[in-house]
This record gives sequence, C-alpha cells and structure tokens, in this order.
Amino acid sequence: MSDESKDKRVDPSEPAQKEHHETALYQDIKPTQWPIIYSPEYNIGFLGLEKLHPFDAGKWGKVYGFLKDAEMIRDDTTIRATEATEKDLLVVHTKGYINNLKLSSIIEGADEWSINVAAITEVPPVALLPNFIVQRKVLRPFRYQTGGTILAGKLAKERGWAINIGGGFHHCSADRGGGFCAYADITLSIRFMFDRLEGIAKILIIDLDAHQGNGHERDFMNDERVYIMDVYNRGIYPHDGYAKRAIKRKVELAHFTDDKTYLTLVDRHTNEALEEFQPDAVVYNAGTDILEGDPLGNLSISAQGIIERDKLVFSHVRSRNIPILMVTSGGYQRSTARIIADSILNLKQLGLIGCKEAENAPKPRIRIPRSQSEGFLARIKRNCQSQPEANPNEANLGGGSSLAES
Repeated sequence: MSDESKDKRVDPSEPAQKEHHETALYQDIKPTQWPIIYSPEYNIGFLGLEKLHPFDAGKWGKVYGFLKDAEMIRDDTTIRATEATEKDLLVVHTKGYINNLKLSSIIEGADEWSINVAAITEVPPVALLPNFIVQRKVLRPFRYQTGGTILAGKLAKERGWAINIGGGFHHCSADRGGGFCAYADITLSIRFMFDRLEGIAKILIIDLDAHQGNGHERDFMNDERVYIMDVYNRGIYPHDGYAKRAIKRKVELAHFTDDKTYLTLVDRHTNEALEEFQPDAVVYNAGTDILEGDPLGNLSISAQGIIERDKLVFSHVRSRNIPILMVTSGGYQRSTARIIADSILNLKQLGLIGCKEAENAPKPRIRIPRSQSEGFLARIKRNCQSQPEANPNEANLGGGSSLAES
C-alpha cells in the first residue's frame, strides 16, 4: 500500500469553516508582557525514565531561568501557556490518533496506548507505565507546549514576533507521531492562524532543525498557502521520501557541515524564499541539534554559529515587517539551553526583538504574609500606640513622688 493511500487524515488545507470552537488558547496579553511564552508544565519528568532519551527534558525551564537571570524577563512580564484541549487538537488531528494516545478499554487499550506513546517518545520502558502517569508526565507537557505554539501565532501577528520556549514537534502529523513529537503544534498553529486571524493567507515555514520536518510536510502536502523551506542533514532520521515532495526549498546537508557552509546556505535560501513567496507570516523552527557533538544531528555548527543563524533569520524577516514566531524544537546536549537563551538575548541586544513596556514595567509589590504570632504582636503594638499619654501631674495624685522630686 502506498503512503498516499495510507494517508487518511483530516486535511489541514481544507477551507476554514465559518464557525470555530471556543478556545482558551488565544488569550489577550498585557502591553507590559513580552510575547515570550512558557510554563513550568513544559518540563518532562517520569520516574527518571526521561534520562533514557538523549533529549534534555528540562531544557525549557533552563532557558527561561537563564533569561530571568539576565534580567530580560520576569514572571509578571512573560506569558504562561495554556494546555491545548482535545477540541483544540482535533482542529488538525484525527479522532483515531487522539484515541490511540488514550486508554480505550481496560484490557485492550492499555497495551495499545502505552506502546504508541513509548514509540513516540523513543523510551521503550514507558510502555510499562500506568496510563495516568504517562498521561500526566509525558503527554500533558506536550499539550502545554502545543498550546504555547498556537498562541505564538496570534502574538506574532499582534506584536510582529513571538517566541515559544518549547514546541517545534515537526515529526508529528495529523495522524501519526514520532521522534519525540506527540502533537503537530506547527500545523495546529498555522491552521489556527488561517482560520482566526485576518490578513494571514500565506505562511512560510523555515525549518532549521537538523532533521527533516516530515510532520508538517505531510500535513501541507497539497496546500499552496504554505511554503516549506527545510535545511537538514540528509543522512539521519526520518528519511521520509514521501514527505519531501512538500518541500518547496530543500537544502540537504552532509554530515559534519561547518559554520561557514551552513550560514552561507541559510542566508541565501532564507532571502530567496522570502522574495519568492512573500508570506504574511513566518514559522521558524529553530532546532539546536545542529550543534557540534549532538548525538543525533551529526553536524558541526558552533554555539556562535547557532546565534548567528537566528540573527540571520530574524534580520531577513523583521526587515520586511513580516510577523515571525519561533519554536525551539530539537537539541540533545545539556549546553543547548544556554545557547538558546544567549541567542534570544542577542536578538534583543540587536533590536530585532523588543518590548519597551515590559522592559519599563515596575516590579510588582511583594506582600509577605504574616504569621499568626506576627499578627498578635502587631495588634499589641497598635493597642499601645492608641493609648492616651499619661499626664505627669495626674500621676502623682496618689501621693507618690516623681523622679524629679526625689
């Protein structure tokens, strides 16, 4: 059976319906908030089994922490992501795929559900974990990150740019997951933009993760509104020949490609893609698995090369006043969180991103709750202060002598 005949999914390129489901994802934000999205729920931890995969399952929190340490952001000046609901996910995903990520019955569903999620996360022991643990510790973080990517589309249109410190699950399509990608957040964000935002008719995906983005490629195979530029190592996962048909600008790299070659290609092809397609918005999948030494990316790009790459993409897009949303995608070394944070700080320093209202926002007043004992002492003090002062002349009416007289 061919890939085409297997591909029975909800077509993400179908025309938008006039009425849409109610969603909490498209939240309004304050002028004093950066269009930077994060939630502590992003981070994955399930009984230490996450260590069996090379992915740093806590890198998103580290990126956020580094940005806070640099005093670029605070909790009150950033945006907390909302978890994508099943109705949100069904905008793109098939019901069958969603059901395969849940228990459908006590006997049959347990094995089916666990095996599917274990395959997606590439951690086989996950198949042995109870449903409620995997649901809470694995899929829930993915749903929060997906909600963040969907919101980033709205904020990019409103603010000119947005960054989700997470997301970029580019191996997941409407009816299949894989490669540590359980939900098609890129496809979902684009579909939400087409359906709900005025003035968004054409979107360019710039996928610079080391791996081919076969998920969104399968979803937008026949959609002329989406132009895909994919720069990836041709010698690694996923080797999806069918999905490659959707790539409008394909740049295949050899193992150990270095900074000079890579940055020249990114610079030229980003500029040419923007000139050729002239999109209304850009989705930038900024994977850091291109870093030298990455066990899965197998390229040789330096940390400074990644920072320069992000600068090139933002420079080309922002100079044309095109909204851009960035997701962080893959990156399988402990050092990648620091590099992502440094790159975001560099974009701010260069003026490619900014939010004056957030930078100038006063720090919130912190109210320290008093204990019961503190409240008791404070009441005594107030009572003492409320007592009228004694008249020294009246103090001697009882016949006693004052200190002055003694």
